Amino acid sequence: MTPQERPAPENLNALLDAISPDEGQERVSVENVLDKIGGRSFSAVILVPAVILVSPISGIPGTPTIGGLTVLLITLQAMFGRKHLWLPGVLRRRAVSAARLQKGIDWLRKPAGWMDRHSHNRLRILVSGPARFVAYLTCSIMALSWPPLELLPFFTSFSAGAVAMIMYGLMVRDGAYTLAGYIQTGLLYMILLSVWAGIV
Repeated sequence: MTPQERPAPENLNALLDAISPDEGQERVSVENVLDKIGGRSFSAVILVPAVILVSPISGIPGTPTIGGLTVLLITLQAMFGRKHLWLPGVLRRRAVSAARLQKGIDWLRKPAGWMDRHSHNRLRILVSGPARFVAYLTCSIMALSWPPLELLPFFTSFSAGAVAMIMYGLMVRDGAYTLAGYIQTGLLYMILLSVWAGIV
């Protein structure tokens, strides 16, 4: 079975299982992750950098920029109806320490378990048809802001959390999570605009 034919993870814990480092592996690249989760489920692939940026791994210099560029490239392909994911070699070769990745995965296990237990088929109108385009567009706009705002780790993690909620909703067909992601996005940018208005 090729990576493109591999079925997408059904929930967040399955996704974390898929991207967990193999025994003895020292570094995990974007290529390794794509090989494990496949390249057909855009929401699942976008979810990977999003949840990584929510975890303590987001503190590694350059991670928000790489994560933002990756999310942007994937969302654009999803919006334009591409069937199989493509990423340039420079991004595919980017890697993180297996130990750091495992630490981040362990940190995410508890919230992932809660989300999986409380996911249901709700508000399907928000995760099907044209609504999927809106979800990808929203995430692409947020990802654009990560590189220039990398020095604000709170913003990056909070924004990545919103992307994760939106994409998780698409992956498990639960519009309640996608709606929560939109609300989180709105609150984040209201705070950012308020801070900006106070500065200027």
